[in-house]
Amino acid sequence: MFVRLRAAKFGQQRFTVTVAAMLFNDQQQILLLEHVFRADRGWGVPGGFIANGEQPEEALRRELREEVSIELDEVKLLFTRTLRRIKQVEIYFCARVIGEPKPSSFEINRAQWFSIDHLPPEISQDQRKLVTRALSSMKSANNDGMLRVKKSDE
Repeated sequence: MFVRLRAAKFGQQRFTVTVAAMLFNDQQQILLLEHVFRADRGWGVPGGFIANGEQPEEALRRELREEVSIELDEVKLLFTRTLRRIKQVEIYFCARVIGEPKPSSFEINRAQWFSIDHLPPEISQDQRKLVTRALSSMKSANNDGMLRVKKSDE
């Protein structure tokens, strides 16, 4: 049994797992953070790495407490994606924000709400695509408890 487990461990690729949140306020604005260590242009959705043994939702709540001093309510899974080149799995959630976001970690320069039509010019194309995907997922969800963004004609 031990040999089989060791062989399976050697045969499997390792990867990191991250969590992120698409957080919208009542004005249908999305919360973005200007992150010191973000590899792309700085602005992006909040999130971070899952610690060993930590559950994804637990990791998300911890990251947002540490980075911008907020709590979350009504946390729902939106989608996942795999980045093969950097061997990473990303888990995206939506949730309601409790509290006013303010940077509380050296990792975050700014926390700001943005209209979907006026995202910061410094946000990467990848982050823009993720926001669009989240909006599409949220709009297509029926009354299953997921947050919904109001359409302009509603």
